[in-house]
Amino acid sequence: MKLNKNDINAQVRKLNPAYRAVLIYGRDAGLVRERAEKIARQVVDDLQDPFLVAHIEPERLKAEPFLLADEAAAISMTGGRRVVRIDGAGENVAAAAKAFLDDPVGDGLVIITAGGLKATAALVKLFNKAKNAAAIACYEDDQGSIQSLIFEVMGQHNLAIDPAAAAFLQGNLGGDRMVSRGELEKLALYMGPRGEDGPRRTVTLEDARACVGDSGALTLDMIAVATTGGDLKTLDATLFKAFNRGENAIPILRNVARRLQKLHLARGSMDQGVSAEKAVLAVVYSPYSPEKKSLLAQVHKWSLARLTSALEIVFEAEADCKVTGLPAEAICARACLRIANAAGR
Repeated sequence: MKLNKNDINAQVRKLNPAYRAVLIYGRDAGLVRERAEKIARQVVDDLQDPFLVAHIEPERLKAEPFLLADEAAAISMTGGRRVVRIDGAGENVAAAAKAFLDDPVGDGLVIITAGGLKATAALVKLFNKAKNAAAIACYEDDQGSIQSLIFEVMGQHNLAIDPAAAAFLQGNLGGDRMVSRGELEKLALYMGPRGEDGPRRTVTLEDARACVGDSGALTLDMIAVATTGGDLKTLDATLFKAFNRGENAIPILRNVARRLQKLHLARGSMDQGVSAEKAVLAVVYSPYSPEKKSLLAQVHKWSLARLTSALEIVFEAEADCKVTGLPAEAICARACLRIANAAGR
């Protein structure tokens, strides 16, 4: 079954019992792992239990496709339903998965995880069409999903968070779900335990900066701000760090594009006679947003025509990353440097 965003969240919370197998795939490896574990825990409490959780290597499954059905049908020595995991899969498991879904045996739940498969991949198409299976796509977190994650983790630790701190975290957490969750867990630990009878503690902007500030220099937002501000030194350093930690060029370019679009909207309003303060507030929505100050500082550097040209550079670079076969990091860096040079002038 092909699931939409709302269906995905519902299935991660409580999987439809009609589904005998789940394919979880996408570029956000952290989100893939998180969702796979959440679904597996619906069946097995201890994911380290060798009697209840079986792992099959994709290459072995390609050579011995019958193993999938055997493990799904196996009965645990300790009783209870089992989970069968195939991690790091690709097209090499499609044949075994099809054979299992055509004639599922036993009651084991099969969970297959994979990287950034295309929608046209045989494995994805198989799970999208099967009535007894589901395909769950995982993409890099956007601002909406990051905000939900912030409130989810803070709520789990019985912490409140003020708007300025939430806005700062949205701008300083990256696109990988596991990295973002780790930073938020670190912030919760930093806040310390609440006393038995004490009031609910509130995370302030100062708390968020003190705990998560070191990771901010590596975020996509820092790259975008440096690019549109013409800060070549910061741009060079943050691009190097981002690529060094495995960031993908496409999310970087898209984040730069979003930044340029905000500047474009603000500049257009200013050209119609709106004050810079009101024009910027209209695109950041919250007066507490840390982005407000940097946009106000940069919007005067640009004209509508130059912002349009900068957006064209970004869109062209993204297309080149996908079709030319040239190193995506080099294409991305060149585009950002061209825009930063224009901002500097």
